[in-house]
Amino acid sequence: MSRTALVTGASSGIGAEYARQLSSRGAEVVLVGRDESALRSLADEIGARGGRADVLVTDLLDAAQRSRVEERLAAGVDVLVNCAGYGLRRAFEESDIDDEARHLELHAEVTMRLTRAALPVMLDRRRGRILNVASVAGLVPRGTYGAAKAWVVSFSRWADAVYAPRGVTVTAVCPGFVHTNFHERLGLPPGQEGVPGWMWLDAPAVVRASLRDAARGRAVSIPSFRYKALVALSRLLPDRVVVPAASRGR
Repeated sequence: MSRTALVTGASSGIGAEYARQLSSRGAEVVLVGRDESALRSLADEIGARGGRADVLVTDLLDAAQRSRVEERLAAGVDVLVNCAGYGLRRAFEESDIDDEARHLELHAEVTMRLTRAALPVMLDRRRGRILNVASVAGLVPRGTYGAAKAWVVSFSRWADAVYAPRGVTVTAVCPGFVHTNFHERLGLPPGQEGVPGWMWLDAPAVVRASLRDAARGRAVSIPSFRYKALVALSRLLPDRVVVPAASRGR
């Protein structure tokens, strides 16, 4: 197992689950997020299980704070998981454009910057693994969130083709709706997301499947057969059909 893994968005949800599972596989984890209390609680949980976790409290949209994460990556890690992200509740025509710009910056530019910071040492060692958490929304037309995640998917596919022959794999992870606090942060209590029960996935299963796909060198991981089928179907249908269907739920 790789020795050191840095996980962004580790305060909760999928990011926290990546930290747990990577630690259980023997990695020392670096937890990056804004919620210091949540990060330290997770670090204590990992420590109680015999693992090691360091906490790096960071707002990744603050260049000065982000530079500390970039410096840690430049010092060398074996696994990078870019998982920090959030959604916007308002329709595009109603949203604040500066909110949209920050949203795009976190999902696209920050992912690019942290990947770039990690690559040199990985390439020098001829080993490394990068997982960029995108979304199945990045594989279908689904607003600015889907557009940002589509950038992550395209970037990851390109980077994997270029760097996998040099020992560094890059995987875009594309889950569907996952039981986390993501929707609560949008102000949507459980049961009010407008999503049928069969479409929900559990974070531990998503993370396990994506780590397995990354180990197999897959550039894109869709950690559920039901979503693989939905994506395949969407490619056969016109956008005027796909867009309304994909817009269900938040």
